[in-house]
Amino acid sequence: MNKSKILVGDVVKVIAGSHKGEIGPVTSISKDKRTVSVQGIDVVKHVKPSQTDQEGGIKQIPANINISNIALQDPKNKERISKIGYKIENGKKIRLAKASKSPLKKAGK
Repeated sequence: MNKSKILVGDVVKVIAGSHKGEIGPVTSISKDKRTVSVQGIDVVKHVKPSQTDQEGGIKQIPANINISNIALQDPKNKERISKIGYKIENGKKIRLAKASKSPLKKAGK
């Protein structure tokens, strides 16, 4: 299992692939830490009818993106960042973008 600097709720930018340049919060990370799902990035797929889905047809399905194809978004200058620092404030550990020294906030907070 790999250690990842990206957590659920972090705002990320897609840096490679067909969705390059799109920005959104991470909604889920796979257990093996290799793929993530980003809100607003979907794939169009043909789905065959089944017992549960009588219609089938063309559907929008959330895309899983390899973790190497996304980068954290710097909250201050809106560029991607590569280094994360930490600071303890009021007894809590806060993640910072090292270049701009701004705290990384989760999308929901």
